[in-house]
Amino acid sequence: MILSLVLLILFLASISMGRVFIRGGDLLTLVINFFSNNETAKDLLSRELVFWWIRVPRCCMAILVGSGLAVSGAVYQALFRNPLVSPDILGVSAGCTFGAALGLVLPFDSFYLIHVISFGFGLAAVSMSVALARVIAIKSVMILVLAGMVILSFFNALLMILKYFSDPYEQLPSIIFWVMGSLSRVTWENVLIMAPFTLLGILLFVALGFRLNILSLGDIQARSLGMTPSFFRRLLIITSSFMVAISVATCGQIAWIGLIIPHMARAIAGPEHERMIPMTALLGAIFLLAADTLARTISSAEIPVGIITALTGAPIFGYLMVKNRGTGWL
Repeated sequence: MILSLVLLILFLASISMGRVFIRGGDLLTLVINFFSNNETAKDLLSRELVFWWIRVPRCCMAILVGSGLAVSGAVYQALFRNPLVSPDILGVSAGCTFGAALGLVLPFDSFYLIHVISFGFGLAAVSMSVALARVIAIKSVMILVLAGMVILSFFNALLMILKYFSDPYEQLPSIIFWVMGSLSRVTWENVLIMAPFTLLGILLFVALGFRLNILSLGDIQARSLGMTPSFFRRLLIITSSFMVAISVATCGQIAWIGLIIPHMARAIAGPEHERMIPMTALLGAIFLLAADTLARTISSAEIPVGIITALTGAPIFGYLMVKNRGTGWL
């Protein structure tokens, strides 16, 4: 309840802050004018456009992406039983980034088509990781992690080749800006597409929280308790990879959220995933919303949000390592 209240306060503050500052009294006026079609406040017209078509969808997307990446990281850490696992472990982020870079280089100008290409390559990367693990035919979670590292390196290499041959004046800056992550081009259409998948994914993870607890014990213990580990692992990997792919395809790579937020939630709510997953979703939403607010208000030129998450995420993770030393956390 406290985190929900913090998220609400931060949301109201975030939609007010920026180059066009919107006072608290104007917020209520803008909402009333929108639903009543009242055009008496002509001086608020520009603020109304900024409020409804830039600020609100951007803040909503920050909440969706932050919660989706954080929850996906928590699921991956439980499935692979590794506290250092993040949502890009199976190559989904690298595949999405390469797909977006390829879309930026190809001779067409369609931002939505770039999203589709990025999303497709993200899912292709996960499929390649799973297929490679099956070819090896050793039933071990570690093999899937190693296969993901192979695919991750492969798509990173393709991305470097694409950077090398791209136009250094037009194409290369766009690719680099995408890699650093940004919410600057978010629209209501993006929010409406992403919201159902993120919310349904979080609800599925909460519903399967008890099974996540069992899977984190290992396959032998899961089978002894009557579970089918392969089925639930496949379902959870597909769902979480889908959430990561649609997030990266929309906003680019945003690092550290899927790695550090589950540890913070675990320290507050405990290891049981029924309580930890909702806590992770709230903390992830708060973290990315605060980072995006800083990214667009800390200077006159907007900073890519991936820089803010990296600058804050690395010290937080270092603090967690020091705090939990000697406890078996790592």
